[in-house]
Amino acid sequence: MTRVFSNTATTSVWLSYFLRPPSSPSVFTPNRLPFSLTRLSPFSTAHHKQKFSTLIAMDAPISVSIKEVSQGLDVANEEELASKSTLLKEFAALSTIDKAWVFESDNGGSSRAMFSVGQPNLLGNKKRTHILSSHITKESNGSVSFQWAPFPVEMSGVSTIVPSPSGQKMLVIRNQENDSPTQFEIWGPSQVEKEIHIPKSVHGSVYTDGWFEGISWSSDETLIAYVAEDPFPSKPVFDGLGYKNTGSTEKDCNSWKGQGDFEEDWGETYSGKRRPGLFVVNIISGDVHIVDGISKSLSVGQVVWSPKNDDLDQYLVFVGWPSDCGSEKIVRKLGIKYCYNRPCALYAVKASVHKSETDKLETKGDRTEDMTAAINLTQGTSSAFFPRFSPDGKFLVFLSAKSAVDTGAHSATDSLHRIDWPSDGKPHISLKLVDVVPVVKCAEENCFPGLYCSSFLRNPWLSDGQTMIMSSYWRSSQVIISVNVLSGRVSRVTPNSSASWNILALDGDNILSVSSSPVELPEIKYGYSIERKEWNWLDISSPVSKCSMKVASMLSSLQFSIMKIPVRDASVDLTDGARTPYEAIFVSSKTRKSGACDPLIVILHGGPHSLLLTNFSKNHAFLSTLGYSLLIVNYRGSLGFGEEALQSLPGKVGSQDVNDVLAALDHVIEMGLADPSKVAVVGGSHGGFLTTHLIGQAPDRFVVAAARNPVCNLALMVGTSDIPDWCYVEAYGGREEKNYFTEAPSLDHLHVFYNKSPISHLSKVKTPTLFLLGAQDLRVPVSNGLQYARALKEIGVAVKVIVFPNDVHGIDRPQSDFESFLNIGVWFNKHFQ
Repeated sequence: MTRVFSNTATTSVWLSYFLRPPSSPSVFTPNRLPFSLTRLSPFSTAHHKQKFSTLIAMDAPISVSIKEVSQGLDVANEEELASKSTLLKEFAALSTIDKAWVFESDNGGSSRAMFSVGQPNLLGNKKRTHILSSHITKESNGSVSFQWAPFPVEMSGVSTIVPSPSGQKMLVIRNQENDSPTQFEIWGPSQVEKEIHIPKSVHGSVYTDGWFEGISWSSDETLIAYVAEDPFPSKPVFDGLGYKNTGSTEKDCNSWKGQGDFEEDWGETYSGKRRPGLFVVNIISGDVHIVDGISKSLSVGQVVWSPKNDDLDQYLVFVGWPSDCGSEKIVRKLGIKYCYNRPCALYAVKASVHKSETDKLETKGDRTEDMTAAINLTQGTSSAFFPRFSPDGKFLVFLSAKSAVDTGAHSATDSLHRIDWPSDGKPHISLKLVDVVPVVKCAEENCFPGLYCSSFLRNPWLSDGQTMIMSSYWRSSQVIISVNVLSGRVSRVTPNSSASWNILALDGDNILSVSSSPVELPEIKYGYSIERKEWNWLDISSPVSKCSMKVASMLSSLQFSIMKIPVRDASVDLTDGARTPYEAIFVSSKTRKSGACDPLIVILHGGPHSLLLTNFSKNHAFLSTLGYSLLIVNYRGSLGFGEEALQSLPGKVGSQDVNDVLAALDHVIEMGLADPSKVAVVGGSHGGFLTTHLIGQAPDRFVVAAARNPVCNLALMVGTSDIPDWCYVEAYGGREEKNYFTEAPSLDHLHVFYNKSPISHLSKVKTPTLFLLGAQDLRVPVSNGLQYARALKEIGVAVKVIVFPNDVHGIDRPQSDFESFLNIGVWFNKHFQ
C-alpha cells in the first residue's frame, strides 16, 4: 500500500499502498457555492456538448457519438461535466519535475543541469516526458543564475535515461513490445555513438520502475550493469498428432505452443513479468551476458559497481529478494510493490570482466571454472536495500526496513547502516554491520522522528565523503536532511516551514531541490551553506513552474495549516508514541462569508502505513478550487511520526483509525472551521476502507462519499489479493500474529476479517457513494468494491460505479485519473445542492 506521495507526484494522489489550455481569465470568488457553475464556466449548452464529446473521445479508444452518450446522461449532468472538466484540465496540464542531474562544466564556476519533466498526455493516455537543460552560473557574491534552454526535448519511446558519472555519455533504453529487441543507445554530446539491440532470447524488458530498477555505469564508463526480465522459458509444442519435440527446428503452421508451468510473479504492477535477473553490457564490443553465480530463487535489483581494485574481476553489489519471501510457511511470491516488509539482503558477485588479446574489454558469462556464487553481505539483518558506496570506496551504506519485516507492517520506520569495505576490494560474509541511524521509537516534539526514505540519489555525497543528503518524511511534511555516516549525526537542512521539499541532485556541495505546498506550485530551490553550519536557499525561476492566470488566481486565494490532533480517550496501555498527537492538513479559502463555512472534504490516505504530505497535488487543488475546504488526516499508523505511533494501528484497523478521523473532524468543527452538516469523505485503498467504515459507523455525519479501489471486505480480499498477509497483519496485529497467515483461512479467521471490515456495518449506510475501480487491480481486486456497491444498491443507497478496464490499483493512467477526479467533483457538487 502506497509508501509515499513525493512533491513531484504526477501519479494519482490516491496510490495507497502499499504515492503524475487555453485560459479564459475570470474573477475567482473563493466563497462561491460549489455548484455555482455559471461563475466557473459561462459556456453555452452547445459548447458543453462539444467539450463533453471531446472528453469521451479522450477516454475511450472507440468512437462514441453525442447521441449515444446522451442516452446515459441528462443535460444537467453533461453541463456539469463539461464545466468541471475545463477547470480540471487547467490543473492536469501542469508539468512536474521528476528527476535532475548536474554535471561539472569545464569552467569551474559553472555547471550543467538536466531536468526530466513529466506532463500527462490526455489524448495519448500516457505520460509525456521531456528533458529541459540549464546552465548554472555561480557568482563570487553567492548569487546563482540558471540559463534555460529555449525549448525542452521530448523523450518519445524512451523507457529511461541514465547519464554516465562524467556526464559525457548517456544511456537511453527503449523497451519494445512483442518480440522486438530491447534497444540500448549510447549518446555522446552530439550524436548516437553506439546502438545495441538485445533480442528476447537474451532477456526481456529492462526494469525501470524504481523498485527492481538497477542501472549502473562502471567507473571507466565501458560497462553497464542492469536488471532485466529473464528470457522466456521454453514451452511445450503440440500439433495434430499431439505433443511435439520442442527441440525440432521444423516450422509447422499446424502446431501451437502450450502454456507450460505456471510461474508466480511479484503481483501488483508486475503481472506477467518474469524474474528480474542481472546483466552486463560491454558498450565497446556490444556483448551482453547474464551475471553468473546468482541463485534462480533470487529476484535482483538496485545494482551498483563496487570500487575498482587491482583484481581483473570487478564486483557488483545488488539487492536480492527470495522467491519464498523469507518464511518457511510462504511458498509463493507475495505482492512486492510498495511492500517494504519483504525480506531482502545485499549480495556481492563477480562481474567476470577480462581483457582479451586485442586489449578490448570483454564480458564472459560462460566460464564455469572460476565462477563464484554471490555472497550475502548482510546476514545480520532481514532487510537491506539502496546500496551506495562512499566516494573513496571505503564503506558501503544501505537502508533497512527491518521493522517492517519483523512486524509484518508493509512499511515502517527505516534505519541506516554501514559496512566498512575490505581494503583489498574482495567482499566476504563476515563483514561487520554498523548502525548509523537507528529506528526512532518515540520522537520528542519538533525533533527528528526517524528515517522514512523512498529513494536515494545515485550520488548523495558531499565533498567530505561522509555526509549523505537525502529526503525523508518529517511528520506531515517531507524535508531534506544530512546524515554523517561515521558519527550518525542527523541534521535538518531545509527551513522550518510547513511546505514539503524533495532533493533532485547535488551540485558539488550545493543542493538542487523542489519545494511545494498544497497551495503553491512546485518551485526549484538552490541550497548552499557556509561551512555546512547554516543552509541558505535561493528561489530559482524556471519554465516548469508556470501556470495560467486562472490557476494562479485560484491558488492565491487558498491557505493551509498543519493541525495537531490530540489523541482522544488515550489508554494508559498505549505506548508514549501512540499517545502523542497526530496531524491533519487543513486547506481552506482565505476569506469566507460571515457565519458560513465552505463544505468540507475529509481526505484519507491508504496503506495504512503511508501518509499524505504538504506538497502540491493537482487533484487536491482542483477540489479546493471548486469551493471546498480539505481536511487531510494523517491518522496514527501513518509514516513520519515514529515507530510506536505506527505500530499502534495493526490489530485495531476499523476502530482506532476510524476514531482518529472522527476526532480530527470534530476538532475542525469545534474550531468553527467546518459545518457538521456539509461534510464529504474520500479515500483510496485503505483510505477507501476508512471511507466505507465511516459511512457505516457514523452514517449521519457524511453527506456524500467517494472510494477508489476500497478495501470493503477483508474476508473476500484475503483469498484474492496479491498480499493476503496484509489482511492478517492489520486485522490481528503484533509480531507473533503475523505468523497466522495461511492460504487456507479458518472460519475463526474469516469471522475476524468480516467483523473488522466495512461490510459488517453496511446495513446502517445511507450516504450516496461513488466507486472508482480498476479492473486489473491485484492488490484490492475489483470484486471487493463491486460486492459492497451492489449490496448498497440492495438497501436503496444511491451508488455510482465507474470501472476502468485497463487500470491497476493506482488508477493513475492520465485519462483514468482525470475522469476519476472529474466525477468526484461532480458527484460531490450534486449531493451538496
